[in-house]
Amino acid sequence: MALIFPRLARNFVRNGYFPTDAATLERIMPALALADSDSPVRLLDPCCGEGAALHDLKQALAQQRATPDAIRTFGVEYDRERAWHAKDVLDTAAHTDVQDMFVTARSMGLLFLNPPYGDVVSDKAQIGERQPDRLEKLFYLKTVPWLAFSGVLVLIVPYYVMDREFATMIARNLAQVEVFLAPDQTFKQLVLFGVKRRSDGVDTALAARLARISDGELPPELPEDWAAEPYRIPPTMGEFTFMSTRIDAAQLEHELRRLQHATLWTQFAAMFSSKAVKPRRPLRDLSDWHLALALAAGQITGVVAGIDGTRLLIRGDTIKQKEQEVQIEETDKGDTRTTILMRDRFVPTIAGIDFTPGPTLGRIVSIR
Repeated sequence: MALIFPRLARNFVRNGYFPTDAATLERIMPALALADSDSPVRLLDPCCGEGAALHDLKQALAQQRATPDAIRTFGVEYDRERAWHAKDVLDTAAHTDVQDMFVTARSMGLLFLNPPYGDVVSDKAQIGERQPDRLEKLFYLKTVPWLAFSGVLVLIVPYYVMDREFATMIARNLAQVEVFLAPDQTFKQLVLFGVKRRSDGVDTALAARLARISDGELPPELPEDWAAEPYRIPPTMGEFTFMSTRIDAAQLEHELRRLQHATLWTQFAAMFSSKAVKPRRPLRDLSDWHLALALAAGQITGVVAGIDGTRLLIRGDTIKQKEQEVQIEETDKGDTRTTILMRDRFVPTIAGIDFTPGPTLGRIVSIR
């Protein structure tokens, strides 16, 4: 499936972008299967590029079940052009830095990780734990907590970065690890499969086996025909969060349009109607208590007329006043202790202007 932009394809190495080639991806697919043919599954590629690899993996897995829509794909991509292309081929794709992503821990059934390759730019003034020296390790540490226990990791990195530090990271979190060379060795890549386990320490034998790769003991090539038992991706159910802590206006608009049915936007007119509401008379006359309360709350305004012909333009309100109380007490030792209590008191107030023709016209009336 040719999802890649030709213009971008000429700039892979220059931009640090090493997409998974078609030959490697075709050999990865037979090694993956679904543990449950009916339950929902989540697949994540935190460096998804245009989304081609994860899209093709979903298509292959969808052939194993009667309800392919239950397979959901999620991607993260830093490059704007590639990210917006991924939005068209993945179920959900975020244009952001993976360090700005929040994903619920242990919420993904498959982590397909082909991270950027290169050295980390160190901050000599930084104080704290030692940071990994390679981008591959940094992305692994960031994303592997998102993988569910028994979830499957597919890791594609250059074989020369599999030093003892990286091998120890993997041996602390994964079991059933198998490693192969990618069929296309243009970028000297290896493909690692593993199943996430509950960490109870480092598998020292596995760490030693992986560390020997950087010493020159290279694994065999990824087989064209997968004969072993496939790695089974577990179902992932329940509520989860997949969001960026930073979002631009274009992505916000895109998400609102995509999820319009899940927002209140379609009910905007009903929820925020600006047309005037015609007042209705109460079922019975208000009592004096109701009238006073409504006046004080500002619910009754305008011109009112009395039985004697008095006309007032009124406005009800409620003001807060402070009341101070001083308490003086004598302690057991003969000392005097003064306590000042401040209480809030809400006072209903009705202000009016006398509109009655005659000598009182224009006077201000205040009722408290």
